[in-house]
Amino acid sequence: MSSEGFILTRGRKEILGQTHIEYWLSSAEGPVCLLTPAQRDLFFICQSDLELAKNFLSDADIPFESRELELKTFEQRSVAALYFVSSTDAYKAKDVLDEAGLEVFEADIRLTDRFLMERFVYGSAEYVGQALPVSNYGSEYKRYQHISMRPSTYIPTLKSLSLDVECSREGVLYSIGMSSGDYKRVIMVGKKEQTAESWIHWVSNEKALLRHFIAEINQFDPDIIIGWSVVNFDFRLLIRRAELHGISLTIGRGRQKISWRDRAGEVDQGFVNISGRVIIDGIDALKTATYQFDSFSLEAVSQLLLGKGKATEDVHNRVETIEHDFRHNKQKLAYYNLQDCVLVEEIFEKTKLLDFLVLRSQLTGLDLDRVGGSVAAFLNLYLPKLHRAGYISPNRPEDGGLASPGGYVMDSIPGLYSNVIVLDFKSLYPSIIRTFKIDPLGLIEGLLESDHSIPGYKGAQFSREKHFLPDIITSLWLQRDQAKKDKDHARSQAIKILMNSFYGVLGAGGCPFYDTRLASSITLRGHDIMQQTAKWIADAGYEVIYGDTDSTFVRIVGEHSCEQIDSIGKKLANDINTRWQKKLEKEFNLTSCLELEFETHFTKFLMPTIRGSSQGSKKRYAGLKLKADGEELVFKGLETVRSDWTPLAKKFQKKLYSLVFYNKPVKEYLEQLIQDVRLGKYDGDLIYNKRLRRTLSAYVKNVPPHVRAARLADQYNKADNKPLRYQNKTWIRYVMTVNGPEPVEYLKSPVDYEHYIEKQLRPIAEAILPFVDLSFDSLIKHQMGLF
Repeated sequence: MSSEGFILTRGRKEILGQTHIEYWLSSAEGPVCLLTPAQRDLFFICQSDLELAKNFLSDADIPFESRELELKTFEQRSVAALYFVSSTDAYKAKDVLDEAGLEVFEADIRLTDRFLMERFVYGSAEYVGQALPVSNYGSEYKRYQHISMRPSTYIPTLKSLSLDVECSREGVLYSIGMSSGDYKRVIMVGKKEQTAESWIHWVSNEKALLRHFIAEINQFDPDIIIGWSVVNFDFRLLIRRAELHGISLTIGRGRQKISWRDRAGEVDQGFVNISGRVIIDGIDALKTATYQFDSFSLEAVSQLLLGKGKATEDVHNRVETIEHDFRHNKQKLAYYNLQDCVLVEEIFEKTKLLDFLVLRSQLTGLDLDRVGGSVAAFLNLYLPKLHRAGYISPNRPEDGGLASPGGYVMDSIPGLYSNVIVLDFKSLYPSIIRTFKIDPLGLIEGLLESDHSIPGYKGAQFSREKHFLPDIITSLWLQRDQAKKDKDHARSQAIKILMNSFYGVLGAGGCPFYDTRLASSITLRGHDIMQQTAKWIADAGYEVIYGDTDSTFVRIVGEHSCEQIDSIGKKLANDINTRWQKKLEKEFNLTSCLELEFETHFTKFLMPTIRGSSQGSKKRYAGLKLKADGEELVFKGLETVRSDWTPLAKKFQKKLYSLVFYNKPVKEYLEQLIQDVRLGKYDGDLIYNKRLRRTLSAYVKNVPPHVRAARLADQYNKADNKPLRYQNKTWIRYVMTVNGPEPVEYLKSPVDYEHYIEKQLRPIAEAILPFVDLSFDSLIKHQMGLF
């Protein structure tokens, strides 16, 4: 009988000189290990090159088999497949043929991925196989060999564990914390304290700590291990310390040892190979789900999402605090360690990150822990369909490809307006792909049948019948509509990200299907659609003041109630949708998938000018957005969303814009604020918080203020025999003084208040004051006369 499960990990297994693939799954019968029949690595070459290839590989003494196939390249050349028993032989063969000048195709598709994608298995799988006795492997897990797999919609229940490591500055392990619901554990190096919490387990030394950690992981048996920088810090450190003590970290399922693999070209970045479990970093997962924060530190993210943070009095000096507590207050350190685990656990629960990643895997076949992966997702979905249509994938462009035109951005008409509505095209680029049948295969077939095809841009022609991407997007589109109805945010977000990635993939030099005709036929079509839409709106008697990619900003003149403006917006959208349907049917004999929606009503709206110019800005605006529960102040591209602005600037902008939008006095507020800043009443809001993105010594030619502050801080630290805190990538808090930038912990000079007035307040004020007939310069001069 068949069973179902969700794929956790995939890897190669060499048995008796043959390659098998080992998949670990989470299933209703618990964790299971599946072993495929023997598999062979393969890639393709043109049949015209086959005899030459055979000679080169024979001379290199590389064993292989070949077969001519009923497949062809995009240039209509017939191909053959070369098969290899081992990946080593396949890599050697590719190098030999590359050196000989013969082109090989699909050599970068991993065997573990190809096996799944060619069976249309994404995330979940139905499997059948021969059960192996437990004694054969000495494992408590169920194992099956000679398995076959097919697609499934199985929804897993995954067991996760949050992990965090505390250590000295030199990397000596102090404790390891773990949390999962009611399960709490901190393994602490030190003599047992009688009053300690029951969840603290005491061990004599670091070696004992690692051994107990191995036993704890295997007993708890998680599917997922989560944490914050958990791969490149916690696990990298655990592996190093285990190697130092000669301990095998056998925490993979089946007691398999985990290992580290460096990321090419990056220092201290890499991957953990672990069988049967997935390690997911919270920072990477949030970025994958398109979350954006000024800082992705655990403290910053937990404060924003959970309203609470780390269990320490001094977040900015926590290394010193950790070392002090290990020597003098281990129970306090244990609580701090556990709290970090709990924070990560709660962030994952709050954001439903695991739900999102599972859905992404089920949609695309990507591993749960895969960062990015847009090209891989596209290949997983597209390649098996392409093969069945008789084609193989082309290769990535060697020069990285040419840049394609970006989205349409119209010149704005600056001003302070009442009643501006925003009309958005729903998923414009996916809609264009669906409507105009934009597709890699469709391009090749369309050029062969140009008389009947759909014209694109830069010489592109697209087949009306032979294509895959429009249908893939249509299927995803319907799934997302259903997810919205079901209020399934995780599924809706996963589908949205996937659909929107397809344009970027087709325009990326890292994708084998890159073709500037594909990406240009999307973006340039978008330009035409936006310009024609703006013209139709103007013809209807309304003023378009701005347009950006898929959004059109329309001014509604005159006295209108909110209900009337909503009605105008909906009618405009409906009328334009009808016009697009008629236009595309008449000119191209196509059914329009374009869908313009009335998105937003701003009761007040500012479109600023470019600083120092009368020209309207782009991608920068602010407004009072009307919502069901009131009004919301919205900023786009302005100072409140910039990480290099102080709390003073952010508070000032919100207050100033609120006063202007609600027609309240501004002059008196500004004069009082400037006076109070000079009197030191806002000193607590003048701290810059910036990140050192490189090591301190790497800043040579360009030395910005935060680097100068960091160097000054470590000069003082060195003089005081304290640890140097800022040599590597970290955050620095500093204040601008009359003697330049100084770190908060060593602030010795008077604050340069004029710097903050000129660099923080002035840019914000000058974006909006001219529209209410006020001048920042006149306010400054007036204030100077008071001192």
